Amino acid sequence: MRNVEERLSGLSLLAREERLWLPGETVVVAVSGGPDSMALLHMLHRLPEEERLHLVAAHVDHGFRGEESAREAESVRQYAAQLGIPCQTAHFDLPAYIEETGMNAQAAAREKRYSFLHQVAHAYGAARIALAHHADDQAETVLMRIVRGTGPAGLAGIPIRRIEKNVELIRPLLRTYKADILRYCDQWAIPFSQDSSNGKTYYFRNAVRLDVLPYLASFNPQLSPSLVRLAELAAAEDDWLEQETRAVFKRNIAPHGEGCQLTRKALLGLHVALQRRLIKLILSYVGLETETTSFERVETIRLAAADGAPATWSFDVGSGVRFLREYDQLVFIRASDGRTVHERAGYAYAVERGTVCLALPEAEAELSLAEMAKKESFRPASRYEALFDADELAYPLTIRNRKPGDRMQVLGLNGTKKVQDMFVDERIAPSRRETVPIVVDANGHVLWIPGIRRSSHAQVKDSTSRVVSMLMNARPSADTLNNLE
Repeated sequence: MRNVEERLSGLSLLAREERLWLPGETVVVAVSGGPDSMALLHMLHRLPEEERLHLVAAHVDHGFRGEESAREAESVRQYAAQLGIPCQTAHFDLPAYIEETGMNAQAAAREKRYSFLHQVAHAYGAARIALAHHADDQAETVLMRIVRGTGPAGLAGIPIRRIEKNVELIRPLLRTYKADILRYCDQWAIPFSQDSSNGKTYYFRNAVRLDVLPYLASFNPQLSPSLVRLAELAAAEDDWLEQETRAVFKRNIAPHGEGCQLTRKALLGLHVALQRRLIKLILSYVGLETETTSFERVETIRLAAADGAPATWSFDVGSGVRFLREYDQLVFIRASDGRTVHERAGYAYAVERGTVCLALPEAEAELSLAEMAKKESFRPASRYEALFDADELAYPLTIRNRKPGDRMQVLGLNGTKKVQDMFVDERIAPSRRETVPIVVDANGHVLWIPGIRRSSHAQVKDSTSRVVSMLMNARPSADTLNNLE
């Protein structure tokens, strides 16, 4: 009996190992009235003086079991008062809430319960909420996830600590088994209630606890400890892989409007395990709830980066998130107003003679213009600079995105060529084609597409006396300038 006492009351060491709390902190303890939570409240209350916490008991009556639930609430209040611990209780009409929302009973109960716990934590300035999940709960959770289908991260089961709404949820009993908890309650005469719904196997967890685990344990009497050990191993390896994935994210991910992008080379250079994790991390970054993202969707994105896949391709991942392969770039975006990247509104800016600078936020660029006397040695420095005969330019110029049917009389070629074909030839990503600036004169002639081609209109000739120089410079947007966390 003394060994049990030592195991269950030695929470100080566990707290230091797992950083569960700091001495003197305020901790809200979720107390259902069952043996697990009542024992947890007692254990935390009995911590050594130097580890002593300021405790607040919090109990929720979900309104499922009438008088039975009311008795449980009263027993929690009385026991908390006996220990000298303040107690906050709440009663919810869950059957009515379930009918109103269409949620299942367990999800609705969890939502209401955790909302109340966070309210209590906020009211008392508590940084942590202690929950009474134990090792048998962990074994059940791992087995349930295996049955339903899970990946390596799911095998980690219930975390011993995690942040939710700026409050840390801690589970001090996660390495303690139910049998030891019951012995502890017996030794210290701790009162507790038994929830009658725990014996009803129409709940999946109850069926696993009462039927599935006992059956499987007939083949392996150490099944529950084995599952708990699996969770601990998986949690450590999952944590390490998560750190590696975040490091890869920081090295390789660049902003792209409301989303982000990386190169195919960066993704394909990773081990397949990191490829999948990186894709899920990116989807989380652009706002997708990755808990419900299927393996098939992640794999579709991963395989789209392969050498044999189409060079341009898009895929609706869900919840307004789209994946685009644009040649050697992989782009993840979220439509801000329900439109896809190909449905963005157009833009057009007028340029009068004498204009020296024009910001083009849609193209994340800036156009500089300068009129000057012709110089013999004057040549464009790059494809992002063009020279025109000032006297042959028909003002006002217009700087706009492409329109259907746009054609250019390309310098050095006979006839005209479609702007769309020029974009394809230059491997301009489909998501960028609606933002690439085009310089058009007052007669509607396409004069220049910076970085691509210029037309034969307003060429600088021997007879030219004055030249207009146009220079397109990159001008990152505010979103682009923000560093990715």
